Amino acid sequence: MRRLFPVTDQTSADRAATAPPSPGPDGDREWTFDELAEAYAYPPLAAGAVWLRGNMVATLDGAAQHGGRSQAISSAADMRIFGVLRALADVVVVGAETVRREGYRPARARAAFAQRRAAAGQAPAPAIAVLTASLDLDFSAPLFTSPLVPTLVLTGAAAPSERVRAASKAGAEVVIAGEGPGADPARAVSALAERGHRRLLTEGGPRLLGQFVAGGVLDELCLTVAPLLTAGHAQRIADGPELPVPARFEPVSLLTEGGFLFCRYARADAPWISRDQG
Repeated sequence: MRRLFPVTDQTSADRAATAPPSPGPDGDREWTFDELAEAYAYPPLAAGAVWLRGNMVATLDGAAQHGGRSQAISSAADMRIFGVLRALADVVVVGAETVRREGYRPARARAAFAQRRAAAGQAPAPAIAVLTASLDLDFSAPLFTSPLVPTLVLTGAAAPSERVRAASKAGAEVVIAGEGPGADPARAVSALAERGHRRLLTEGGPRLLGQFVAGGVLDELCLTVAPLLTAGHAQRIADGPELPVPARFEPVSLLTEGGFLFCRYARADAPWISRDQG
């Protein structure tokens, strides 16, 4: 792993003014979990504030999947970062289609991050929150029957009542965050924050990320660019209504390993310094 940005000759004051802490030593080697955790640390949050981070992978020609799954365009380094981002989050937010397609399981507690999570007042592992309108999910799956932290199901007031009862019976916490059959993205973020989940991570799929982008609630994007070309008709990383004006994001860091680029962008108005530690 090598860091390409920010450049290492920046002063400490310059780095503090543009991004959260980055690991010190650079070089083409495998970084430790602690170094990656520092490189991807959430910004300090003011009381009541919430930060929604997206994590996606795409090929050079913009495909978010190959053969219907993202694993085919990932790498070992991408999966290490994937695990670190999970370990830093209070909750991982996913869409129902991604749960079905990727065979989602509960997040696990990791010894390497136990002390860091305890110091931040976090549960041993992040909760999983599933956004769904139909609640067409297998409630006998481990995601619902054996999570370390109860799984949340975010839906709307008009969701099928029998499926809502099935989710509750399976042990999931059903959260109503919309008036229609599905959850409203902004209300979903607020509902999670009300439950103490302020460091949010969404891993997809593209439709869910597109909803968060359209709703104006995405604060950060961690994008892995794979050195692969796939052609075909796979989705982009965000699939949803087009914004009237494109949202501007600024680079926070750029890492590389094995030809893969690991990009971190934050919304252009992110107040990195003005927030108090939460």
